[in-house]
Amino acid sequence: MKKFFISLFFYALSGIGISLTIKADIGVSSFNSLNVALAAVAHSQIGTITFLMNCLFLLLYILLSKQKMYVQYLMIFISVLSLGSIINIITYNLLGSFYLENYILRLLLFIFGTCLAGFATGMIIAIGVLSFPIESLCLRLSELTGYSFRCFRYGIDGCSILISLALSINYQQPLFVREGTLISLLLLSGVISVTKNSYEMILATKSIKKEV
Repeated sequence: MKKFFISLFFYALSGIGISLTIKADIGVSSFNSLNVALAAVAHSQIGTITFLMNCLFLLLYILLSKQKMYVQYLMIFISVLSLGSIINIITYNLLGSFYLENYILRLLLFIFGTCLAGFATGMIIAIGVLSFPIESLCLRLSELTGYSFRCFRYGIDGCSILISLALSINYQQPLFVREGTLISLLLLSGVISVTKNSYEMILATKSIKKEV
């Protein structure tokens, strides 16, 4: 249970990072570009849409799973609920009127937010108690079809970008697929990987010291 609450903390930290990338206003990551576009069209809050979209992926994962692990599903549900809530609180309450005029500062804010979200995500994956609905669904689809996990994950990213662009154009909304989206594609996975590997290395070192 302790690891669950630690993971929940990192879920919240990821939400803070996502909120900072939104407030930077230079575009957002692939999946978040869909959430932001849907929120703009539906006149809803981004965190609420993020929560609902994650619930959709969680539901699909549950339907495709052979063994029903209801406790795990409940923990993931609580986690995505906290993620959406944090995004709403930071984006609309704490930083509601916040805006940087200077583009360089906005760029730096976006990079910091991406690194923060990537660090939190890497820690969640390394701890291994909670999973993300999208990744869980892609893994299950890979097991069922024989296609690689990467194929499905990139497929969701690609569809998110296309739908976001279509919504922006059809409903005359701002473009949320911008330079920030490209930066996220280049930076986020690397930060997640470095964080995960570093944490696992630290655990391995501690384990060796205990044995000695």
